[in-house]
Amino acid sequence: MQQLLLALAPPPPPTLENFFPGRNGAALGALRAALTGGEGFVYLWGAAGSGKTHLLRGFARAAGADAAYFPAEGADWTLTERLRAIALDEVSRLGEAGQVALFDLCNRLRACGGAVTASGTVPPAELALRADLRSRLASGIVLQLHPLGDAEKARALREHAAARGLALDEGLVGYLLTHFERDMGTQIALLDALDRYSLQRQRGITLPLLKEVLQQMRSTQ
Repeated sequence: MQQLLLALAPPPPPTLENFFPGRNGAALGALRAALTGGEGFVYLWGAAGSGKTHLLRGFARAAGADAAYFPAEGADWTLTERLRAIALDEVSRLGEAGQVALFDLCNRLRACGGAVTASGTVPPAELALRADLRSRLASGIVLQLHPLGDAEKARALREHAAARGLALDEGLVGYLLTHFERDMGTQIALLDALDRYSLQRQRGITLPLLKEVLQQMRSTQ
């Protein structure tokens, strides 16, 4: 049922602008500074759901055509020769060849003023990687990311709604957070799907409207 709702409005692409920072304002600021000539090596670490992938994808998008985002397991090192910025997710999953390639890339980008942003679940010193690569990843800004709490998620949903000119029913916010996947990408996509449905029906976004949508979906399955 959630998948059907999401089909009405796929999640928006991750950007730095649509990232709700909560307690992670320093990480957002570090990535923005890296885009404008600040420290180009940024390593972000934290638990699943803390926003690592969103921020790295947003950074690569903002950095332009000479940048790319890769999950560590699927990195295409043949493409990195032309890059001036890379965002590499979950570096602990790199194999030996990938570690060597990233170490060499770090050296090249440091020498030419490029940028390396990377993520993991632990600080650089605790990564099960080559010592020289751990040193490179720790050579710039290292910041821990913190998952949003319920109050922060509710605020993020209200701010997203306000940006679209919507006022949310209080019960609807709580229902979204307790009945669907809690990551913000899914939550925002669901809210956008409801917005489109409400425009089609010319009705406000309320909890009864959400339950009506769910009931219709049940009846068509």
